[in-house]
Amino acid sequence: MQIISGLIVSVDAFFIGLSLGLQKGCKFAYLVVINMFLLGLCIIGFLIAGHIYELIPFDPDLVVGFAFIALGVLYTFQYFVYQRKNRFIGRGSLPPSEAVSYKTIVFVGLVMGLEAMLISMGITFIFQPYSTFVIPITVAFAHLAYSAFSFWLARTKHVKRMPTVICHIISGGALIVYGLLALFVEII
Repeated sequence: MQIISGLIVSVDAFFIGLSLGLQKGCKFAYLVVINMFLLGLCIIGFLIAGHIYELIPFDPDLVVGFAFIALGVLYTFQYFVYQRKNRFIGRGSLPPSEAVSYKTIVFVGLVMGLEAMLISMGITFIFQPYSTFVIPITVAFAHLAYSAFSFWLARTKHVKRMPTVICHIISGGALIVYGLLALFVEII
């Protein structure tokens, strides 16, 4: 069940990889670096989840739910601010060399890493006290597999025509839905 949970809740990485793959200046190496950072955060999340589980006076699913919602809103909001800024300074469509900035890659890496860390913590909370180290490994490798496949898929001629805004909205929406599911399950 821990493996299945890690695979299911990592699906949003598919859309993150797709949105990065659709940007001309993004390289696959950036995605690999992001996922190495993500693996470290997943392990940290797993290790600290066991220690803070007992310290939280209420159900930790509330924290996980609100954190997912905040990350989803932040990710979507950041994309629209970036697009608006480019339109405001008169760069309607970016040339290929400027299609993705390092700040955007770092921000996506941080959001994706924090989201994966929260997933690891949430699954650890759910399966406590029987949580195993398979949780952060599954979450990290599921993120790598989903994002690598969608990154490759984005480079095919059929998917290149898809606007990047769709991927960003779906990625942010997936995080928000995970957060709402965590809150909804808590209420039931």
